[in-house]
Amino acid sequence: MTDRWARAEERFRQREAERRYRRNDQAWEDYDDDTTVIPRYTDEDHDEALAAERSRRPAPQRAERGEPRRGRPQRAEGAPPRRSRGDGLGGGRSGAAPARSGRGRSERGGSRTEEGAESRSERQRSGPSRGRRSRVASRKAAERKKRRRNLWLIGALFGVLFAGAAVFAGLKVVKMFGAPEDFAGPVGPLVVVQVHPGDTSNQIAEEMQKKGIVASSEAFFQAAVRNSNMNSVQPGYYAIPSHSPSTQAVTALLAKSSRVGNLVVSEGRQLHDQQDVNTGSRKDGIYRKIADASCVGTGTNQKCISYDQLDAAGAGADLTALGVPNWAEQRVRDVPDRSRQLEGLIAAGTWDFDPSGTPEQILKQLVSASARSYESTGLVQSGAETKLNPYQALIAASLVEREALPQDMGKVARVIVNRLAANQPLQFDSTVNYALDRTEVATTDADRAKRTPWNTYAMPGLPATPISAPSLNALRAVENPEAGTWLYFVTVDKQGTTLFTESYSEHLRNIEKARQSGILDSGR
Repeated sequence: MTDRWARAEERFRQREAERRYRRNDQAWEDYDDDTTVIPRYTDEDHDEALAAERSRRPAPQRAERGEPRRGRPQRAEGAPPRRSRGDGLGGGRSGAAPARSGRGRSERGGSRTEEGAESRSERQRSGPSRGRRSRVASRKAAERKKRRRNLWLIGALFGVLFAGAAVFAGLKVVKMFGAPEDFAGPVGPLVVVQVHPGDTSNQIAEEMQKKGIVASSEAFFQAAVRNSNMNSVQPGYYAIPSHSPSTQAVTALLAKSSRVGNLVVSEGRQLHDQQDVNTGSRKDGIYRKIADASCVGTGTNQKCISYDQLDAAGAGADLTALGVPNWAEQRVRDVPDRSRQLEGLIAAGTWDFDPSGTPEQILKQLVSASARSYESTGLVQSGAETKLNPYQALIAASLVEREALPQDMGKVARVIVNRLAANQPLQFDSTVNYALDRTEVATTDADRAKRTPWNTYAMPGLPATPISAPSLNALRAVENPEAGTWLYFVTVDKQGTTLFTESYSEHLRNIEKARQSGILDSGR
């Protein structure tokens, strides 16, 4: 009985636990989607071992003598005492012992039969849930296997990366402590390389390697840092032999003869060559200057862009290819002489261009750089007071450049603005000379009477194009002319003394002073 009560108590506790933590097994069985939510896991082996242990557990000890047995009637008063199990063994009546022993075996046999039935019943009830627990366990095992595989893959990837980094670092160390690659000679043909403003020795070295001049930037850099004259290298273009040893490449870069594409345009210079009437000497134009600066090499290996090639390229119809700025494009299209359409668009100053380019590319590089220089003065935004658009201001600046010394530029600019406002011809000798092959300060009556798109004696207003390359000072003078009411001026001596007036009669007297000094004498 005690054993049955113990089993009943055990079943009661199990039902309480199942009731308290009950799951909807049917809903779980129908849910067939793969999910990362893992249900509560029950170890089946542990449950079976626990059930087997309970079946082997011995029955509880019976009650002590003198205590009434549970479920048995009390001995009636006066009845003979019953023999104990010990009395049967001691030689008393032996019939009682076998009977009691048989009854005990019967009870134990019945208990085992009942317990076996209960165990089979429990297994039958837990059959579906045990299958579900088996699937969950398999799924967890598969996930653990997948995680292990992913860890192996990640570890292998990190191993490859580490090995690659180690190899790269090793190569760097070997390269650092080993001698850098260098050419041994002989040298090859000349290559043009550019040094940009602000370039360091390391940046120059990289450009040298890219152009094929040196074998490695490290070799050039090591040779450069050992030469203190590297600090004197100026921005620009240099012609250096290819496949040069690094020390020779540094020496060639420092040589003045290696500098190419360096152009100096003086103030008031025109595009084309002119001849002085008095001396007969040729005054080189900007195209001639560009041609001379474009030469690379010496002797029979020298290559240059010719004057005629530049003149032809400058007359091209594709103004965008020539770098003409937007604010000048329409007026340039209307120029009556196409060979003069770029006049004034290459500014006075020092310029660098790539001599290995085509004539069109060289002109575009120079015109674009000049436009940026002009615009830096505020040219595009000016004109509110003078009523001149940017291209007209450039034309007026070219007149100021040819007519005035620096100290008189503001006054000459004011004379131009005042005469244009009064619709009065400018009557500048420089505009007469512009269309002539042979020029001088003085002009003849026939020259002044000849009607051209530039002769301001023969027409009011500004010339068709600028007549020279103006300086930035001349351009600033036009943008902000000096205040005054002057309408006339004349240079009265060869030192450049210029007299200004608003009276025509006084202007005639000043012209007479100029004649007396001989500055107006013509050589023709």
